[in-house]
Amino acid sequence: MTHTIVASQTKEVIIGFDQPFCIIGERINPTGRKKLAAEMLAGNFETVKQDALAQVAAGASILDINAGVTSINPNETEPPLLVKTIEMVQQLVDVPISIDSSVTSAIEAGLRVAKGRPLINSVTGEEEKLEAILPLAKKYDVPVVAISNDETGISMDPDVRFEVAKRIVERAADYGIKPCDIVVDPLVMPIGAMGSAGQQVFHLVRRLREELGVNTTCGLSNISFGLPHRHGINAAFIPMVIASGMTSAIMNPCRPAEMEAVHGANVLNGTDPDCGSWIRTYRDHTPQAGAAAAPVVSQATGRRRGGRAARRGTA
Repeated sequence: MTHTIVASQTKEVIIGFDQPFCIIGERINPTGRKKLAAEMLAGNFETVKQDALAQVAAGASILDINAGVTSINPNETEPPLLVKTIEMVQQLVDVPISIDSSVTSAIEAGLRVAKGRPLINSVTGEEEKLEAILPLAKKYDVPVVAISNDETGISMDPDVRFEVAKRIVERAADYGIKPCDIVVDPLVMPIGAMGSAGQQVFHLVRRLREELGVNTTCGLSNISFGLPHRHGINAAFIPMVIASGMTSAIMNPCRPAEMEAVHGANVLNGTDPDCGSWIRTYRDHTPQAGAAAAPVVSQATGRRRGGRAARRGTA
């Protein structure tokens, strides 16, 4: 069984097919968050602290940490800011971290100060990236997220993305990195732009599990990009992709509907023994105040009926 081990100073998290779905908290990332980027540039980490605490409280097993606040001189600005953010988060919460950067020097700076066994996010199939990141993964003995794109970009053909992932796994082996330390991101496309996006990723995840034996992850909310009521799509996507074999996701754990989907999928997938986690999480749960009863359709008339008649069972 493939187990990817990620650890903080005292806590170990296992990503695996026989393990509960691993939630990697996405919130410590200034991309698309102008206010957070400005705060971090100014040395204000209050929002980072709040996001770290809230995500762990909501159920994140790992925290993804990104400090890409500017595209201007990232090789100079990002490494020290990432180090400061990592150190601050590690003082605040005791969960493993994912070091998220496209800047190689920032990743190595983060690895130097990270406690335990962090996850590198990420390497692609581009030759330059493979030669830069895989030696770091070997040197620090840490797992790495492998994103299924290369010099040609992101292919719309899932079989091409599979081949990119396979090539990364094979190149990693050349450095002595085992498949258990490669977590493949097969790249989730927006369903609003590509109607087959869901079917593509289900197919890809099954192949990655069955043929390469690797764990998988994704940027979960990509599936709903551009659609209204995105959290409904995300919540529907979660149990389906878990059933296909995905073992982790970079997501926002502070979304109750999405977390309920994760917990429910763990129960049905057999990775929540005796429903223990579900019971501990929801034993005191009460429906949202003021929620209206769902309308039903009368078999006799075909008309929609409200909650009171439905509860009485009258026509």
